[in-house]
Amino acid sequence: MTTELKPPFTNLQMELLKIFALQLPEEDLKEIRAVLARFLMEKARNRATQIDEERGYTPETFRKWVQGDE
Repeated sequence: MTTELKPPFTNLQMELLKIFALQLPEEDLKEIRAVLARFLMEKARNRATQIDEERGYTPETFRKWVQGDE
């Protein structure tokens, strides 16, 4: 049986460690957090839009769900 060794950190974690190893002012850290949040939000929004399109969901579909019509 062979055991695959995995590095302790992902490529994203390594990049973040490099950034956070720097002594940055609190304002810069806040800005970096905001950039990361916007990036991840945009990725999630794009994926949700893709799923909506694949499944044929429309604003009307969501309205019915919210109102309990379907």
